Amino acid sequence: MENKSAASNFIKTIIQEDLKEGRVQNVVTRFPPEPNGYLHIGHARAITINFELANEFGGKANLRFDDTNPVKEDVEFVESIKEDVKWLGFDWSGLFFASDYFQEMYERALLLIRKGKAYVDDQTAEQIRETRGTLTEKGTNSPYRDRPAEENLDLFERMRKGEFPDGSRVLRAKIDMSSPNINMRDPVLYRISHTHHHNTGDAWCIYPMYAFAHPIEDSLEGVTHSLCSIEFEDQRPLYDWVIQECEMPHISHQYEFGKLRIDGTVMGKRYLRQLIEAGVLDGWDDPRVLTISGMRRRGYTPEAIRTFIREAGVSRSNGTVDPRMLEHFIREDLKLKVPRTMAVLDPLKVVITNYPEGEVEWLEAENNQENPEMGTRHIPFSREIYIERDDFMENPPAKYFRLFPGNEVRLKNAYFIKCEEVIKDENGEVVQINCTYDPETKSGSGFTGRKVKGTIHWVEASHAVPAEFRLYEPILKDEEELDEEEGQEEKTLLDRINPDSLTVQQGYVEPDMKQAKPHDKFQFFRHGYFNVDPKHTSGDKLVINRIVSLKSSFDPTK
Repeated sequence: MENKSAASNFIKTIIQEDLKEGRVQNVVTRFPPEPNGYLHIGHARAITINFELANEFGGKANLRFDDTNPVKEDVEFVESIKEDVKWLGFDWSGLFFASDYFQEMYERALLLIRKGKAYVDDQTAEQIRETRGTLTEKGTNSPYRDRPAEENLDLFERMRKGEFPDGSRVLRAKIDMSSPNINMRDPVLYRISHTHHHNTGDAWCIYPMYAFAHPIEDSLEGVTHSLCSIEFEDQRPLYDWVIQECEMPHISHQYEFGKLRIDGTVMGKRYLRQLIEAGVLDGWDDPRVLTISGMRRRGYTPEAIRTFIREAGVSRSNGTVDPRMLEHFIREDLKLKVPRTMAVLDPLKVVITNYPEGEVEWLEAENNQENPEMGTRHIPFSREIYIERDDFMENPPAKYFRLFPGNEVRLKNAYFIKCEEVIKDENGEVVQINCTYDPETKSGSGFTGRKVKGTIHWVEASHAVPAEFRLYEPILKDEEELDEEEGQEEKTLLDRINPDSLTVQQGYVEPDMKQAKPHDKFQFFRHGYFNVDPKHTSGDKLVINRIVSLKSSFDPTK
């Protein structure tokens, strides 16, 4: 998959220089998610960056699950991540698990202990935290820092055998408690956790920390460019220290890129979980959030997501983009791909009083006016049809060109109709309008008589297929993204939820839609692009999600 974007990508420049200078012979990247939840668009960006760079330079990209914390991890997340990567259009060169290397990591930890570079610490997690120091104050050495190597080896092996309870001991690197980088102040390398692991079962009761495991995994897999987001920049010295002191066979290099934030979204897993538990969302795949499964269910396409990521570029600093940019690329991707049809989301019944009762004629309509290769379809027309309720006004303002008493409009792909009578219920609500039609004005007939200013869409009543339409707005009332790394208070989350983020309407679609399958996509005249919901569509129940509206004020040239 070739990356043709002119958008900035400093990592691509680094790779080009590494290849030119001979520092790297074959490019190897990796996407290393922890299988503790569902992926979101930030992960989609990391996936795209890693896989497209490897593909562009004829290299390899691995998928590796950093499953070093069994308390939070599950095989369900492993399978969902695989599905997400495949759906985005990528395939991995190798599939690995951090747990595949547990024995190797254990051996490297023993090496550090023998070299006097690691020690077993009996302090509690709170004591370790208190003695680590601050950004302005040095840390304090642990009272166990100078244990002899033989004692540390014995204790670590007994930790491995399960002789000690959770939290009673850890293995720490022996680096520098006065380092200006807090990550280098004797970081924890191993902790005790008597927890069943999804991949290794009960074979281990000590587990490596991510900062220790990750560089070892990269080296063993021959990763040349270890790409991660900017918050890991301060951990790069530790990454290099582990590779050097563990005497790894391959020297991998870490490079950080800025995070890409999108206004009005919720990204953090704990925030998403809170919304699911509160019943605001109907799952991790709710179409209002930018999880990959949520975007897939809503109807976003992998092609549009990849294009959006390329055009957003890759820089060293964090950036924020308007969600309309993503929506723009979705429209661009769909406009020539999907059929255009008619749907009425808020139906008002229209009776054409001079059309013969019991008669149905079938009219021809193009499936996509911008793509003639998509052919035509036949739609029924009869005495009774549905139109949108907001396409009629009894007392319209000036320059209202749709239907009102005495006015004439064109029915798209059909005839001119004229409103003759308005019928209301006992509450004064309009429940039906009676119209007449002009049989000489049939679309495509070459009629050149009088002109009308308004064209409205419609669905014939006797063949109409009932459908539920789900319309979406941003999940947050304000534009600021909610990310768990930003430290916003959870108690404010529910206060920020947009009550209009989901609107459900019951309406009708053309009869061909009866054959629609989950994930089929359509453009509904005037309403936007829609996707058949895979979660709630079943049997005779058709549920359709709006992907994006038809128009946007976003200007891709700015």
